[in-house]
Amino acid sequence: MVRGDQRARERNHSRVLGAVSSVTEPIRVLIVEDHQVVADGLAALLNDQPDISVVGSAASVADSITRTQELKPDIVLVDFRLTDGTGADAGAGIRQVRPDTKLIFLTREDSDGARFAAIEAGASAFIHKSRAAAEVVEAIRTVASGGSLFTPRTIATLLNRRRAMDTQLESLTHREKEVLRLMAEGTSSREIAAKLSISYTTVRTHIRSLGSKLGVHSKLEAIVKARELALIE
Repeated sequence: MVRGDQRARERNHSRVLGAVSSVTEPIRVLIVEDHQVVADGLAALLNDQPDISVVGSAASVADSITRTQELKPDIVLVDFRLTDGTGADAGAGIRQVRPDTKLIFLTREDSDGARFAAIEAGASAFIHKSRAAAEVVEAIRTVASGGSLFTPRTIATLLNRRRAMDTQLESLTHREKEVLRLMAEGTSSREIAAKLSISYTTVRTHIRSLGSKLGVHSKLEAIVKARELALIE
């Protein structure tokens, strides 16, 4: 009877140790960032947390997928603009090779298009680089525990905006898209006329049409709208 009790206590002790081990296992993070100084700073910040461990870094879409296969991170912290594509491209590839890995976008990109691309890639959070370090750390913990920073309301709002942008884009002619793109690049009306081999009067007609369809009346508004419609990066 004593031996049985002893064996039972040993089994219980082993189970407790196993449970403690699983609880204290650090969150494994892979950083995907094409600016090494930024990547190093993030790694230093995260490795200073007792429950987070940076297992590696990557600087491109291709490398991020390879490193995910090798390192098996719990979370990939990814920038949106990379040397050979976008964070959304990286996210799609990462989710293919390791579906259980969670994605957090940490970027200076601030457009609805980028947010929607992140959601489509399977991201659980989209954080601007201007946010406090504590928010990034908390986001990692939230996502690692199965949470998401995208609320149903946020997703619904983005979907509605995306539909509105698609409608606007479909309303533009090919020539109007060219004119808008050139306006957003800072090209003057006369330079646009020369580049497209059309008259100055025709350019002004296209600009008036853009103003009517999109509410674009200045170069700044053209830049904002062209980015929203993904006509420029």
